[in-house]
Amino acid sequence: MKPSVKIQKIPKQPLAVTAYETIVKKIICLEYQPSQHLEENQLVEELGIGRTPIREALVRLQGEKMVESHPNKGVIVRPITLQNTKAMFESMHIFEFGVVDVAINKDCSIFIKKMKQSNEAVKKAILSNKVFRLVEANHEFHMNFAKCSQNEFLIRAVNDARKEAKRLSYLSYGNIIDPERPLEIHYKSVVQEHDQIIDCLANKDKPKLKQLLQDHIETFRQRIIIFMTS
Repeated sequence: MKPSVKIQKIPKQPLAVTAYETIVKKIICLEYQPSQHLEENQLVEELGIGRTPIREALVRLQGEKMVESHPNKGVIVRPITLQNTKAMFESMHIFEFGVVDVAINKDCSIFIKKMKQSNEAVKKAILSNKVFRLVEANHEFHMNFAKCSQNEFLIRAVNDARKEAKRLSYLSYGNIIDPERPLEIHYKSVVQEHDQIIDCLANKDKPKLKQLLQDHIETFRQRIIIFMTS
């Protein structure tokens, strides 16, 4: 007789996690608009998930500043304001320069490898025209860069700023913002800049690395300014 083969069952993901991930995607992809009121009944109907998981997901999202709770409005999607956007870019610049200052004196080889993998994921997302996946892969790249610092406070700070940036990244990657700079050119530039950041980090070239990061963030900032003021 042949020995019986045991099939391992993959445990199902908790419904609260499913609800959270679904709502996050809809917020990032702007299916749920900034300042939109998220009614519990609406979410239950749209997602086909019970009230308790929905409530748990909303509590988590509130903790991550993706939604806000107001006494008279209930839960709304966090607005995108000029003030918040300005603060986000300022923070991104400060935190990522801080990562450079700390990481430049450490062995970053493990995280550099992960940065390369993330940039490959960026390329695949571009080729398959999956904007949400591109946003996620770009976030992974910058988080692996932050992890080069091996400093939990810097990593957390970069994560907060980069999470705030996800909706803006979706706008930047999903729209022809500057007619003189087609998306194909923008995508190519992002990938090349990521490669250059990796090379400078590997070669411990601190001045050039800071300049690259500054240019990388400034390109993103200018695209958002054009979008918000057009």
